Amino acid sequence: MGLARAQELAPEEFIKAIIDDVMAAVRADKQLAEGDKDKALKLAEQKILPHIDFEEATRLAAARAWPQASAEQRARLVSEFRSMLVRTYSNAISAYSGQEARFLPSRSKRGGAEATVRYQFVRSGGRPLQVTYDMRMTERGWKIYDISVEGISLVLTYRTEFDGIVKQEGVDGLIRRLAQKNTPAKIAL
Repeated sequence: MGLARAQELAPEEFIKAIIDDVMAAVRADKQLAEGDKDKALKLAEQKILPHIDFEEATRLAAARAWPQASAEQRARLVSEFRSMLVRTYSNAISAYSGQEARFLPSRSKRGGAEATVRYQFVRSGGRPLQVTYDMRMTERGWKIYDISVEGISLVLTYRTEFDGIVKQEGVDGLIRRLAQKNTPAKIAL
């Protein structure tokens, strides 16, 4: 979806366009539907990540640590948090296989500058999975800053974890821990 097009869409249409795009890609590629990690990573980079406000997501997750962090630390926090979320989103892409997305009523906040869009993902014979997208309008169109699955916010989940790390190890400790999580495990010979 092009940037100009993203700015023109209502929040519900914006999320629907992203979901439809991802689901079509998964349906069209057997390897992707079967969980090919490299293809899922590329798909996430192309179709999902351009629509996420990583700085806002990181600011919300870092909470009290954000104002304490220097500009360099903030940039590193955003970079590491982005890397962690890339892994999370790319791991979830194969879950779209065989699902139908159903729009649920959404709501706007702050005069239409923020919105919450809700969807259910339904797999034949399975229980519906509710996913909520919190987003805000920016100069570059709608940007997602939090995703909740079954009522569990990704940002708030990390906020609790990050707060504990910052209390014990400071902002640099949080950056170090995120970097460790983002480093692939090395296989011992």
